[in-house]
Amino acid sequence: MDALSAKEDQTQFGDLQLRAQRAPVQINKNGKPVAVVISMDEYESIETLKLKLLQSRAAQAKADIEVGNTVDGEAFFDELESGLHD
Repeated sequence: MDALSAKEDQTQFGDLQLRAQRAPVQINKNGKPVAVVISMDEYESIETLKLKLLQSRAAQAKADIEVGNTVDGEAFFDELESGLHD
């Protein structure tokens, strides 16, 4: 992935837009990654994948509920919390 400093991002914004059409571009500030610029097509693809994943998980949850494959919420969170303290 290409990378630019925040300063280069400010002075080369037009170039950044062109580069982001080809591949994601990482923006660094003080040598640390702070953002990634991607094309609109890439962004829309990511959002579509996120929606499909959410729909799949909702469908699986509904199927689990219909067959009684559930857990007690309080017990689940108690178990989760106790595992965090080990």
